[in-house]
Amino acid sequence: MSEETPQEELTLRTMAMPADTNASGDIFGGWVLSQMDLAGGIAAGQRAQGRVVTIAVDKMKFIRPVHVGDVLCVYTSVGRVGTSSMEIKLEAWALRHRFGGREKVTEAIFTMVAVDDQGKPRPVPKDIPAPQ
Repeated sequence: MSEETPQEELTLRTMAMPADTNASGDIFGGWVLSQMDLAGGIAAGQRAQGRVVTIAVDKMKFIRPVHVGDVLCVYTSVGRVGTSSMEIKLEAWALRHRFGGREKVTEAIFTMVAVDDQGKPRPVPKDIPAPQ
């Protein structure tokens, strides 16, 4: 995962608001995690061509705080794909005060599982082209 510029696909952008702060005035880490989970679900759902669930979060690293007014941009890429599971690499970057510099603030690897309508694991289709 690069420190200079995002290397993955931009999957989600949202603005950090005052309601998302912790007691210290920074954006609550759980809010950042939830945005990354949404982005991971989008990427995994596209690859699985259907419903997915998060089963694990690995190597979650909070690098810098996110502040009110920052635009959080979450970049994703699909890594290893198994029978029903896949690893999604995520990087969250903050555009400082909406228009300022860009800094990587968080990174993680999420494991997602493709599931059917009953919530049971199902195979991930093989040979799916990357989204355009």
